[in-house]
Amino acid sequence: MLVKQIHHAAIICSNYEISKHFYVHILGFPVIAENYREDRSSYKLDLQAGESRIELFSFPSPPDRPDAPEARGLRHLAFAVEDVDHCRQELEEKGVHVEEVRVDPYTGRRFTFFKDPDQLPLELYETGEERTGK
Repeated sequence: MLVKQIHHAAIICSNYEISKHFYVHILGFPVIAENYREDRSSYKLDLQAGESRIELFSFPSPPDRPDAPEARGLRHLAFAVEDVDHCRQELEEKGVHVEEVRVDPYTGRRFTFFKDPDQLPLELYETGEERTGK
């Protein structure tokens, strides 16, 4: 098996219009395609995320996500950015609460977390040259 990269991440939201606004207008991901799947009462929105994609789905009455980030399953999505301070400020200006910037002790890279409308943890991870572990 040869995996080249992550093609897409799929997110199920509780309110399609609110999440669509967040990912398209707040985070700025361009729309590739938007489809309503009548047989499933579900929207599927494909967004460009650099070389990868995000698929945003809506379903009637989806179950809640476990509330602890250490719960089994996907922990968070991380987005590569050039300047974490600039991105943090831009999100805060748009009304998104963003945690304080921290430094990864193993890579030396700066990062921070914020949440989408369904409280999915999202990370901004500053790109740059990585250091190897301590």
